[in-house]
Amino acid sequence: MKIDEKELRIIDILKENARLSTHKISKKTGIPVTTVYNRIKKLNKEGIIKGYTITLDHKKLGFPITAYVLMHYNLEHWQKNPQEARDNLKKAMSKLPFIHEIKYITGNFDIMLKVRLKDMGQLNTVLLDKLRHIAGIGNTETIFVIEDVK
Repeated sequence: MKIDEKELRIIDILKENARLSTHKISKKTGIPVTTVYNRIKKLNKEGIIKGYTITLDHKKLGFPITAYVLMHYNLEHWQKNPQEARDNLKKAMSKLPFIHEIKYITGNFDIMLKVRLKDMGQLNTVLLDKLRHIAGIGNTETIFVIEDVK
C-alpha cells in the first residue's frame, strides 16, 4: 500500500494523540471527516496502524530507573539448535515483568533489553538472580538512561 500525504498527516497527528476524534483530526488537517475516518480504517486494515497505546509516567508508577541491558549469546548453548535456543530465550525473558522491550541487534552485542526498575537493588536482582540463570545468556553490559528526550 502506498501512503499519501493525507495519510502521513493523519498518522503524525495520531502519533501525538491517538485519542483524538476523527472530527478533531479533520479540523487540524483540513481533511474532511469522512476521508479521515476512511483513511484511518484503511491504515488499520492494512496493518500500518497496529494498535493504540498509552504513554505512562514510569516514575509516578514507582519505576524511576530505565536501563538497557546488552547481552551476548552463550555460543556453546546456541550452536546446538539456534532456533530452539532463540525461542526458549524469548519465552524466558517475556515472562519477566521488568522487561519492556526485547531486541535482537547487530554490533558488539546480540540482544538488547529495555528494563524499568524500582531501584538499584532490583537491578542487582535482575542481573544476578534472573537474567544470568536463563540458558543461552552470556556476558551483559548495562546502560542507564539519565534523561528521556521524547
